[in-house]
Amino acid sequence: MSFAKTLKGLGLGFATAAALTLAAQAQAKEIKVGVIYDYTGPLAAGGSSLQALGAKIMIDYFNSKGGVEGYKINAIYSDAQSKPEIAINEAVRLIEQEKVDMLLGFYSSAQCVPVSAKVDALKKFMWITTCISPAVLKDRHLEYVFRPQPHGGMFGTASPDFVAHYAKSKLGTDPKDLRVAIIHEDGPYGSGVAAGNEAGSKTHGFKIVLKEGYAATAPDLSSLVTKLKRARPDVIFHTGYNPDITLFLRQSRELGLRWKALIGHGAGYGVPDKLYATFGDDANYIYNVDPVSIWLVDPKTLAAGLGEVTQMVGAEYKKAHPDVKAFSAHVGMAASNTYTFFDNVLPRAIKNHGGFTPDALRQAAAATDIPVGGTLMGYGVKFQPKDASMSGQNERAAPVVVQYIDGKVKIVWPVPLQTVDPVMPLPKTSPYFK
Repeated sequence: MSFAKTLKGLGLGFATAAALTLAAQAQAKEIKVGVIYDYTGPLAAGGSSLQALGAKIMIDYFNSKGGVEGYKINAIYSDAQSKPEIAINEAVRLIEQEKVDMLLGFYSSAQCVPVSAKVDALKKFMWITTCISPAVLKDRHLEYVFRPQPHGGMFGTASPDFVAHYAKSKLGTDPKDLRVAIIHEDGPYGSGVAAGNEAGSKTHGFKIVLKEGYAATAPDLSSLVTKLKRARPDVIFHTGYNPDITLFLRQSRELGLRWKALIGHGAGYGVPDKLYATFGDDANYIYNVDPVSIWLVDPKTLAAGLGEVTQMVGAEYKKAHPDVKAFSAHVGMAASNTYTFFDNVLPRAIKNHGGFTPDALRQAAAATDIPVGGTLMGYGVKFQPKDASMSGQNERAAPVVVQYIDGKVKIVWPVPLQTVDPVMPLPKTSPYFK
């Protein structure tokens, strides 16, 4: 039965039908966005809930300004519960039942790998703010999936480059004599970063004395700590989430594992407040590789107006977490990547490609060409084309190495962005001093 006949059968007049049509048109003046992060489970504490906050701050910001090109952002927030199968189910539910126009978010690479394939097969647009595993995009040639974030291989090689630069001057060791260990959670995220650690270490001639993965849900890492004690690394490259990082640091202290430098790679290492809350001053001098915190970027190096947006994000972050001491890069990361989509990609899709169908969004994303200084994180955005092995990956993104010193976050690499000279090796005051 047609809509008109149904209305007639219900005894509704022409005026009522016209009113319903106008209401439907008014309601249609929106873009429906499914936003997926982990609001519960171990990944929430490891940084996903902070990523979710950054995305929400930016969505609320655009809606407060009237939306994008007159379209309100109707965000439907969904909890992946720190489980890949839930993330897949929620993505499908949002697409098939909620009829969202696109998906945005995603923290865990273990979720992104299967979800991206599913979403692309359904020919829906997916904008990844976070998950960094190369496996999300490598050699898959996905059409509708884009990631403005640097990938894990970049994280993995940044830390050996940093260590190699300071091996002689700080550690008094030639790179070829430096002993390093690579440990990681064994999912796509940890494995991808560890592969970069290994490649970078081999490039610089480091002695890799141990390379081992473990389950992020492991209840005990004492056997790994014992292996590390026997291997006697000078530097440990570690990639993990939150509970496993906490377990590793605690058992390392209890069992007497020592090192000259510990370098983490995002996720749980990217939440300094939680590290300090758990370990106090023992968290001092830990390194972390991540996209630069937006609050450490000199606003003078950014496009006009972006400095004010960074201030707004910080103010909203403080409202949500009044007790925060060190702003986590996670909030700024998601805020920046979300801002790039709604400020740059979506307007171009609407104006140049006729709206925000998956193909319009795909074409608009593929045409993105943002120079250095054009995002809150400072780097530009240009996606690799469909025929590239990392199609959909932002080739202009890059991470930095930071160090936590007295509760503050300091950039130590690359040198042109440095805000402090790195403390290396660990001072004698650290319980991990070697």
